Amino acid sequence: MVIVESTEVTITRLVVGSMDNNVYLVRDTESGRVIIIDAADDVEAIVDACQDDFGNVRVERIITTHRHADHIKALGAVAARTASKAFAGVNDAQAIQDATGVVQHPLADGDQIRHGRVIMDVIELVGHTEGGIALILKPLTHPPVVISGDSLFPGGVGKTNSREDFDRLLADVEAKIFAKLPDEAVVLPGHGDATTLGAERGSIPAWRERGW
Repeated sequence: MVIVESTEVTITRLVVGSMDNNVYLVRDTESGRVIIIDAADDVEAIVDACQDDFGNVRVERIITTHRHADHIKALGAVAARTASKAFAGVNDAQAIQDATGVVQHPLADGDQIRHGRVIMDVIELVGHTEGGIALILKPLTHPPVVISGDSLFPGGVGKTNSREDFDRLLADVEAKIFAKLPDEAVVLPGHGDATTLGAERGSIPAWRERGW
C-alpha cells in the first residue's frame, strides 16, 4: 500500500509478522531503486514489493531502526536475495550483526543518506534501545516524513524499561523531531497507523506526566 507519494519518492507500507510490524519501502521515482526500512518478516512479500515495473528487484540498501528481534527476522534472507548492504544505528549495529549474521554499516546521529533527489537525515533516539534511529525525509511536494521505528507512535513514545530511559527518549523526540518539524509532518511508526506531529504535539505534557 502506497502511503506517501511525491515527485521524488513513494513510500509503500507492508504489514508483516505476528506483531504486525511495518516494513517501509522508499522508492526513488526516477531510478526505481528502493531502500527497505526494517526487514521485519515475510521475505517473499518484501522482495516481491521491491520489484519495478519490469520485474527487476533493485534494492539500494536495508536500514534497521533498532535491534529488537521482531524488526530483523527477515533481514538475513532479504539481504541475501537482494545483494544489499545493511545499515543500523551505531549503538545497535553490533547486536543486529550478531543476531542475523549480516554485516552492519553503522549510522550515526546527523548522518545523511542521498536517495535519488531526496536526502534522508538520520537521528538517534535513545531509550527504546541504546541505538535506535529514525529517518527524516523532506520531499519537495509532500510534508516532511519521519520513519520513527518504535520510538514514536500515535499516542506516545515507545516502550522503555525505566523512568530514566523514558526521559531520555522523550527528550530526544522533542528536541530532534517536534522542535524541528512542522505540524503537518507525517510520522510512520514501526507498528500501527501513521499520525502527524500536529495530532500528537499537544499531548506531550500528558506523556511526560504519566511516564510512558
